[in-house]
Order: sequence, then structure tokens, then C-alpha cells
Amino acid sequence: MKVNYKRYFFYLCRWQLSTPLLAGVLIWLSTYDKWTATIIANLIGGLIFFWVDRFIFRTNFLSAQWEVKENIKCSDCGKTTRGYRLTKTSNYDKSEDKTPKFRCEECSEKKTKFLREQGIKV
Repeated sequence: MKVNYKRYFFYLCRWQLSTPLLAGVLIWLSTYDKWTATIIANLIGGLIFFWVDRFIFRTNFLSAQWEVKENIKCSDCGKTTRGYRLTKTSNYDKSEDKTPKFRCEECSEKKTKFLREQGIKV
């Protein structure tokens, strides 16, 4: 499994932000017994942070965007197969390309390696 470190970083930040919020809720519920206050605080945290976590793990903002098509002719080797092309990252944008170049998996991996060597964040 490949780890998306940007998502992981934002998740860890979100985790730290939950601490003061839930501590505040526990202080607010200090008149309740510990178990009841903890359960209520966790429910409130879940109601809030479910949406934050959902954004972190579903947003395209934090990952490279790829386009995949079936039965293409690889622009590098000419093989007919499933094709891949990188369309957009934080410092690369081919989303408006009028003549997109799709590559087979093997050639796509080579192109990805080349882009990384050029400083493109893939």
C-alpha cells in the first residue's frame, strides 16, 4: 500500500486539533460522571470530525489526478492496452491538453520516474 504523506500529515494535524475541542467538551461536561462525559465528548467529536476526515481522504486536492482509458495505443511503445496519463498535480497541469498522450502501464511508470526527476510532484 502506497502512503499519501500529504493526507497523512493533514490527518495528524486534524487529530491534534481534536484534542483541545474534546478537552473543552469534557470540561463543559465536568458535572457528569467520567464515562458519560467521555461518551458524549466522543459523539460530538465524531459528528464534527467525520466530515473533516471525509474531506481529507476523498479530496482530489491532496493527490495527483490521473486519467485512465481502455484500448489506447501507447504513445511511446505503440502497444494497445489500458492507458494512463497524469493530468494534474500541484506543479503540473495537462488537464486542457488538446492532444493527450496515453501510455501503457510500463511506459507510464517510466514517464512518472522522469517527471519526478524533473521536480514534478507525482
